Amino acid sequence: MTHRPNLIRPALPLAALLLAATACSAPDQSGTPIEAEPDPQVAFIERLTELCGQSFAGTMVSTDEADADIAEQPLVMHVADCAPDRIRIPFHVGEDRSRTWVITDTGTGILLKHDHRHEDGSDDVITQYGGETAEPGTATRQEFPVDAESIALFEREGLDVSVINVWAVEVDDSSFAYELRRSAEDNNRFFRVEFDLGTPVETPPPAWGDE
Repeated sequence: MTHRPNLIRPALPLAALLLAATACSAPDQSGTPIEAEPDPQVAFIERLTELCGQSFAGTMVSTDEADADIAEQPLVMHVADCAPDRIRIPFHVGEDRSRTWVITDTGTGILLKHDHRHEDGSDDVITQYGGETAEPGTATRQEFPVDAESIALFEREGLDVSVINVWAVEVDDSSFAYELRRSAEDNNRFFRVEFDLGTPVETPPPAWGDE
């Protein structure tokens, strides 16, 4: 993917703005300007940023037996912090506030990392894993194949089943979803939780380590 600037850009002189506006479209054979296609990853980040400060209740929609305990707990996501290039989204499972999804606009893609903490705020052994987009995706869905750093972590900690993980995040006008999938002949996994954006809920306490 070619480099693309972050959403926050410095002010440009008027002449440069006019030149940029002209470059954004080209006339077709009839002379009518054709608007350039918007960058889906920029649009995706903008959608997430619009949710900043809000919290939403979720429901587990996948049925893997490994997630039965999570499915029985109240699930809440909080779009807690929106910097120009980074969005932090704590994911609370009942009283467990150990999980935060960190979504970063790298300028060439979007990076998803999982920040896992203990109750005292210290790092979990399994933390800062995830991956960066390999494709442009869409304005409503981005996928994150596991990266080399995370593969090394999983192998070191004996979690070899996770070295083919692919995560996804979806956001549209009505819902937000987080997804983990891996597909292999003897190593299938599917986790998906969806949040209703139509009914914000009370802001939960901060994630562990963010107090």
